[in-house]
Amino acid sequence: MLRRRAGIYEIRCDGWDLMSNRAHHSEQTLARLGCDGLAGAPRVLIGGLGMGYTLRAALDALPAAARVTVAELFAQVVDWNRGPLAILAGRPLDDARVAVRRADVAALLDGAAFDAILLDVDNGPDAAMLAGNAALYTAEGLHRLRAALSPGGRLAVWSADPSPRFEARMTACGLDWRRTDVPARGAPDDPLHTLYVAQTRP
Repeated sequence: MLRRRAGIYEIRCDGWDLMSNRAHHSEQTLARLGCDGLAGAPRVLIGGLGMGYTLRAALDALPAAARVTVAELFAQVVDWNRGPLAILAGRPLDDARVAVRRADVAALLDGAAFDAILLDVDNGPDAAMLAGNAALYTAEGLHRLRAALSPGGRLAVWSADPSPRFEARMTACGLDWRRTDVPARGAPDDPLHTLYVAQTRP
């Protein structure tokens, strides 16, 4: 559900606060880490539309010839981003580089060759509410994600907290990865969110 209180928008699911427009610094940082330096005509897959902040930051970092596919499971979220939420992130769905697919991000992996995959679904590897999302962070899910990346491609994952088990799985999957902890809103005293950026070997 979408809720607005005193000018603050919140998206909630089954009683959980998933996101709000008060805190989006870590999502924007995720996009920059995943997309900065990509040249030519890169293909990027974003799992989870949210309030559009990850998509906006990715578009700002990508060249004009880029193509971005956004996988969003819920029609309401797409509608909100074309309606009351559109202005928050500068109407990223209006960008001609963007295609929205009403689908689970896992359904778009087979046979693909993306230069970057950005995952901002649920609350991370250890806090997924949907079974389909939880499967992305398993060993099998990581192998599928790696296979969907071009040589040297990047996988960027947002998480509410660090996940040693997920780190071990990335290493076992043959991914070179690094972890960055960033403040939720960019202020020094904010709670930290964890960003993982992994790369396939060229």
